[in-house]
Amino acid sequence: MSSTNNAIILVARVFLSAMFILSGFGKLADPAGTAGMIAQAGMPAATALAYLAGLFELVSGLAVLIGFQTRLAGWALAAFCVFTGVVFHGHAINVPGFPDAANGFLSTMNQIMFMKNLTLAGAYAMLATFGPGAYSLDARRGSYKPAIA
Repeated sequence: MSSTNNAIILVARVFLSAMFILSGFGKLADPAGTAGMIAQAGMPAATALAYLAGLFELVSGLAVLIGFQTRLAGWALAAFCVFTGVVFHGHAINVPGFPDAANGFLSTMNQIMFMKNLTLAGAYAMLATFGPGAYSLDARRGSYKPAIA
């Protein structure tokens, strides 16, 4: 693989990791909003799950950033994106007492978040399949084998 392709993969890893590093840190610093969404979805132990989600996002985001266990992190994040997309963003929003236009706007935003999650799942599946590139900790450790010669 060319050095240009490896540089592009590195830049893609930076972009793909930033959201989860920042989101994970935010959940760990203040889990209340995430815990509320988890509780509203009917899941138990919402605060504990918010902390676990934050830890998962932070650790897996850092793994992608530095290219460590990248394939495992990629598959885990792809599954996480599909799960959270379906559970938290796979439905219309209807807040009682809100005007129809406001609920329509919220539903549109939720649909965009759902599509974002599916798009990210595809990107993470691709990263898991093709690997982190030469500019990664996996490559330095000798555990990266390019999927395509």
